[in-house]
Amino acid sequence: MRAKNFLIRLTILSLLLLSGCGQKEERISLGFIDPLSGPFANVGEHGLRELQLFVDNVNARGGVLNGVKFEIIPLDGKGNPQESLIAFRQLVDQNVEFLIQGNSSAVAGALSEAVAKHNQRNPNDAMVYLNYGAVDPMLTNDRCNFWHFRFDADSDMKMEALTNMMASDAAIKKVYLINQDYSFGHAVSKASISMLNKKRPDIEIVGDDLHPLAKIKDFSPYIAKIRASGADSVITGNWGADLALLVKAASEARLDVNFYTQYAGIVGGLSAMGDAAADRVKQVTMWHVNAGGDESDALTQAYRDKFPKANDDLFFLSLKHAIELLVLAIEESGSTDPLTVAKALEEARYKGATGEVWMRAENHQLMQPLYVSTFKKSGVDGVEFDVERMGIGPMTDFVTRAEDTFLPTTCDMKRPN
Repeated sequence: MRAKNFLIRLTILSLLLLSGCGQKEERISLGFIDPLSGPFANVGEHGLRELQLFVDNVNARGGVLNGVKFEIIPLDGKGNPQESLIAFRQLVDQNVEFLIQGNSSAVAGALSEAVAKHNQRNPNDAMVYLNYGAVDPMLTNDRCNFWHFRFDADSDMKMEALTNMMASDAAIKKVYLINQDYSFGHAVSKASISMLNKKRPDIEIVGDDLHPLAKIKDFSPYIAKIRASGADSVITGNWGADLALLVKAASEARLDVNFYTQYAGIVGGLSAMGDAAADRVKQVTMWHVNAGGDESDALTQAYRDKFPKANDDLFFLSLKHAIELLVLAIEESGSTDPLTVAKALEEARYKGATGEVWMRAENHQLMQPLYVSTFKKSGVDGVEFDVERMGIGPMTDFVTRAEDTFLPTTCDMKRPN
């Protein structure tokens, strides 16, 4: 009888063990939508590598909620709003609760509206949108919504820092604006004119061009217009190939101007611009590889060690901010429910490589320091790391404190009941 009972218990235990082996480990899915094909594929692939670095770090620490790990579901939005909305529907069908995107404010605007509408219609299947790089100010102003959180500074915040630097340079007399013809490019143009007129009314805006996004292969006609205008400085929000080809054309034409940018250090930029960037190209960013400090240097090296064949460098520290603050929100709320996590994210803050950063609850804009830097030949003080092994790296000109980046907001946040 005892032997029979033992066999029964052993059989039950075996069945339980077998059933446990068939269960899938609990995971938190992060949907990633960015261009993974087309002219901006290198930028999207780079963002995916950066996200993988930070997610792997969190998983190596044990994940969240006593061992729950993150997984990434990457989808190709092709840098196009319509294609990105198709990818969004695929994430909805997979019950993904957290969406990450960063390239193209046009895409971001479409996704933000889609997420808000989906969540209103399906409150029990909501999704939180973590924006790491789409910086049109409207996304946290008139077009803000509760489910959207931005972890990069918006373009107005960046232009405030950049024009502060320009206003202090008496040598700047004539400025030419050239930007991509979509919402972000329009925002850079508008802010440049408004802020320079206020801070340095003597500076003359001698040109204001908008060109098709990712369509121009030869920027020499634009360079000819800049030369004819007599400009000494160029402001551009261009990114990816549109920036690299612009600066390269200027170098080939021996155009003697300084470029004031937001994305010179993004993947592919320096390798295309080459020596032309040295002492000529400036950028305003949330961080750069030579920002300084042990934690900052460790981040730069960690990316290089993890992706040695990529031959590029970390750029979007905003992805680390997004993941670390998401982890804090989940841990502090004890939940992965999107509404609960979103409410916790509104109050989230932590100390990272650039100091303390925090979410501004009234419009869901992350507050963080901003760095204005100039690309210099490596080997000089302040340029420990070159970008893309080109022998050129950013050197900090000045830093704007997080608390000094506040701008008024028109956001009228509507929170769910």
